[in-house]
Formats: sequence, structure tokens, C-alpha cells
Amino acid sequence: MQRGLFISFEGGEGAGKSTQIRRLAEGLRARGFDVVVTREPGGSPGAEAVRHVLLSGAAEPFGSKMEAVLFAAARSDHVEQVIRPAVERGAVVLSDRFLDSSRVYQGVTGGIDGGFMQALERVAINGMMSDLTLILDLDPAEGLRRAAERRGDETADRFEKETLAIHERRREAFLDIAHLEPERCVVVDAARSEEEVAGRIAAAVDALIEGRQEKEAAE
Repeated sequence: MQRGLFISFEGGEGAGKSTQIRRLAEGLRARGFDVVVTREPGGSPGAEAVRHVLLSGAAEPFGSKMEAVLFAAARSDHVEQVIRPAVERGAVVLSDRFLDSSRVYQGVTGGIDGGFMQALERVAINGMMSDLTLILDLDPAEGLRRAAERRGDETADRFEKETLAIHERRREAFLDIAHLEPERCVVVDAARSEEEVAGRIAAAVDALIEGRQEKEAAE
């Protein structure tokens, strides 16, 4: 492919995003693709510096708007330092979370005005929208159980520690985004086995790659 692809993974806590990104990356590399795996908040040196502030809860006392601004600043650095250069050289970028998480976590459950979030979004991504967003959908109670099992004795982060009701609202918000943007978003049932989830993801990514290759061949 002349231009690469940008694929984001979204969903609630414990939905298995990291596992599925690893599996997809391995499969694509085996087929000869240049793959970049990254994450948010973080992914670039500047954004990683902000990650600890956000996930530790240090910014929480300043309110959701401050958190949203910090996420946007981290995202801008991530886009310009990592995502855009990789896509322009023809790589496939797989990101564990992107702007939809801000729409859900700060916008919906943070109670921030949509116009404010849209303005931040425009500046942060500067036209770099994901070609495909895979939303791993899982019952929040099960997701939190998995997250607790994964972290063991470590302390829950800023967002994992919130109430089940808030996590349920986030699940609904992700599904609302998928409903409104079906051309970009694919919902994957994350309650199924790891193999089944990986198969559904692989099918969606293959369809994206084939569509891109057909388009480039026709040009």
C-alpha cells in the first residue's frame, strides 16, 4: 500500500484490547506488513510524560476539562510524532485507544460540552482520523473482574476505580458511536473466546486492506 492504515481499538476496561492488538500485529507482520503498535494516553515521549499524570489521578482534582485538555495535548504529540509519520511511510498503525475514548470518558461521563470536545478533537488529531475503529464490547462487570485479575496487587488506575454505573454508561456511549459511524466502527463481542474475537478482528482488517488495495489499483 502506498499510504498506510490507522486502526484504533476501543472499549471498556478489561475488554482485551492489548491481547488482540498483539495477535493482530503478529499476524500482519507475518504477512510482510510494517506494523507500529502504540497506545493512548502515551505512544510518544511527550505523551508518555502526560500518561502518568492522567492515570495516577493527579489531574482529577482540576476537573474533567483539565483532563480533556491534557489528553488532547498528549494526542497531538502522539499523532505528529508517531502516527502520521508511520502512516505516510505505508505502515499499519494499531493504537490501544484514540479519540473515541476521550469522547466517552471525558465527554459523556465527564459531562463536558460537545462543542468543547469537538474543538479539542480538531486541534489534537489535525485530520488524522482512524481508518477503522474496533470496539471490543464487554459487560462492564466482567471487564472490571478481568482488569482486577490482570493487575493483581497493583492499585486500580484513575478510570478503573470508578463505579460500575459509570462503566455501564461508557459501554453505551461506545455503542452509540458505532451506531452513528458504521463506516468506521466495527463492534466485536469481546465475551467470546480469544480465538473467536481475533477471527472477527482479522476479517474486519482484511476487508479494509483489500478495499485499500483495490482503490489504489484503480487509480
